[in-house]
Amino acid sequence: MRVRYLAFYLGSALALAACGKRDTAVDHAPAAVPPAAAPGGAAVRQKTAEQASDLPTKITRMNEDGSETVEDVPGDSGAHNPLLAAVASTVAASTSAASAATISGPALWQEGVNYTRLVPAQPTAVSAGQVEVLEFFWYACPHCASLDPMVESWKKTKPVYISFSRVHVLWNESHRSLARLYYTLDSLGKLDQLHSEVFKEIHVHGNPLVAANPSNAMESERIQTAFARKFGISEADFAKAYHSFGVDTALQRADELVQRYRVTGVPTFVINGKYVADVYTAGDAEHLLSLVGDLAAQEHKR
Repeated sequence: MRVRYLAFYLGSALALAACGKRDTAVDHAPAAVPPAAAPGGAAVRQKTAEQASDLPTKITRMNEDGSETVEDVPGDSGAHNPLLAAVASTVAASTSAASAATISGPALWQEGVNYTRLVPAQPTAVSAGQVEVLEFFWYACPHCASLDPMVESWKKTKPVYISFSRVHVLWNESHRSLARLYYTLDSLGKLDQLHSEVFKEIHVHGNPLVAANPSNAMESERIQTAFARKFGISEADFAKAYHSFGVDTALQRADELVQRYRVTGVPTFVINGKYVADVYTAGDAEHLLSLVGDLAAQEHKR
């Protein structure tokens, strides 16, 4: 049973282009090609074809009981495929607006295309002069795992005025269990050491770190305790932190943030309580981190 569960879990997850809560995992339409990457019509057409070929062939629907159903995305010329249609329309708009010259800079990011402005803006939890950047993620999301090394590198070079933190989503029992693991490691002061190890355990070693039945909280805790012991964390220390008031409070705050920002797909970034962006709106992972940096710099100048 467990092997069958794991095979389905990893197989379906890797077929997704994003990890989502709502009807589909692909919650965001693909973004227009950034103008700096599309100086000419031929290049735009080639990029359009590449984007279309990279679109997901699967979507995931979240059922009322918390289970997920994987379905095929209709594959046609785009007339009946909203994802392909979105690429065609947004790239066409980008083509008409782009000039023959290659230009770079934050002025090229388009509100409503590359990022969404939050109205009203939400309060942040950072001191004056700091710009808050939140990454909403899920440990079992393959796209969060793929992006994470880039985020870790970006953290080392980001400006000092950016205050970065992660928020683990809590959409169902499986998400909540992994979120408790995340905040437990944070409470123990082990997050910097073990954050990437959790991703590796799930996506490389094939251990989902949750019970086959996610509602079996005791089994999930046993699995996660065994993982923690491999890195020198005692069972007693892990259990104390796992059930601590501090971790419960962190989970509550994370849930409030997910609801406040209406996060339905991961990875998603929120910049200074004002802007929301993801891989699709930015174009790709590299552009996403550039966009985050540019929006943060813009906020810092205010």
